[in-house]
Amino acid sequence: MENAARQATRLDAIHGRYDPWLMAVSVVLACVGVIMVGSASLGVASTHEVEPLYFLNRHLVFLGVGLVIGVWLMRTELKTIERHNQWLLLVCLVLLLLVFVPVIGRQVNGAKRWINVGPVGFQAVEAVKLLYIVWLASYLKRFSEDISATWGAMLKPIGVAAVLVALLLMQPDFGSSSLLLAITAGMLVLGGVNMPRMFGPVLVGLPLLAIVAIAEPYRVTRLTSFLNPWVDPFGTGYQLTNALMAVGRGEWTGVGLGASVQKLSYLPEAHTDFIMAVIAEEFGFVGVCAVVGLYTLLTGRALWIGLKCVEMRRHFSGYVAFGIALWMGLQSFVSIGVNLGLLPTKGLTLPMISSGGSSVLMSCAALGVLLRVSYELDRAQRQVARLRGDAAQAPAGNGAAVASPAPAAAARGTSRLQQRVEPSLGRSA
Repeated sequence: MENAARQATRLDAIHGRYDPWLMAVSVVLACVGVIMVGSASLGVASTHEVEPLYFLNRHLVFLGVGLVIGVWLMRTELKTIERHNQWLLLVCLVLLLLVFVPVIGRQVNGAKRWINVGPVGFQAVEAVKLLYIVWLASYLKRFSEDISATWGAMLKPIGVAAVLVALLLMQPDFGSSSLLLAITAGMLVLGGVNMPRMFGPVLVGLPLLAIVAIAEPYRVTRLTSFLNPWVDPFGTGYQLTNALMAVGRGEWTGVGLGASVQKLSYLPEAHTDFIMAVIAEEFGFVGVCAVVGLYTLLTGRALWIGLKCVEMRRHFSGYVAFGIALWMGLQSFVSIGVNLGLLPTKGLTLPMISSGGSSVLMSCAALGVLLRVSYELDRAQRQVARLRGDAAQAPAGNGAAVASPAPAAAARGTSRLQQRVEPSLGRSA
């Protein structure tokens, strides 16, 4: 027992390391965002009759606050976050309901998506994405055996997602609704759901989404203008035609940083939803490929870390990594696709690059959680390596005169120590 206690103390002294690839790609994306917001927002500032660097300074403030939140989450144990998973779901519902409360909620361009937080507005769905992913990760960890065996365990998270989507559609926010459903489906698949059972909800959900998409005339207009924006280049196709002209002007290497013409009051939302078009114009095909490569690295690395966590039976950590990977990967895919004319227009920002307080804050928070997952994974790997090293050295140190009960005691001690190293052992609640 005394030896086991000393060994546990040595294990507690082992620290992990944040994944250098995740750290590097996060910093690079943040730097690209600062540069491009500064470049793309000059024309927007002139249109709004504010200081030329107004939107850049605003972006830097939110990025600074997001950095503080991200660092705090990087230093927070995941078991502490997991302990409050039920409250996170309640917070999701409260946030989506607050947008409909007079005075608290704010309506912009006919959509009720913002909450007044002092002098600024906060888009509730940005926080909901991260909170919902954490809740769903905890649910999958607690009911992973049932999720693949029973209908009820599989349908519960789908029902929760349906409630959240219904509230989002009331705002309305079809883009975030689709993203949330895609994240739910992806996490269920990665969590081991029975695939034949998934076909039922998918076959029911897809027609319903299609009906919702064509129920509103403005959504039908977006779809038709996406198919051929040049039919009405000064009306319904104005955004996309200007985005495509920006992409075309960029050619292979771009016109140079700051030399974009389309951002000068021609391209709407040049610093937010259509910032990728400005990147394409100023840095060309090379710049677009570089940005796509950064998001591919971020998503791939997050999925790899999630897989390693699951292999070590750290299921909560693994599912959180999977969820954040799906969020960042799908949202960046849709945003880039919209800018290049490959997808219908959706109000989804480019994570860490587009200007926008809510998006920047929650992207920083998500990356902070993801880096914490990588830290605890590395720490667990180091602790397991220490355990195996101690076990390999034990026979030589104890000699041949060890009594027969000792191996059993050592095994019990090792089992207890492994539970300290891997707090998320097991696939049941």
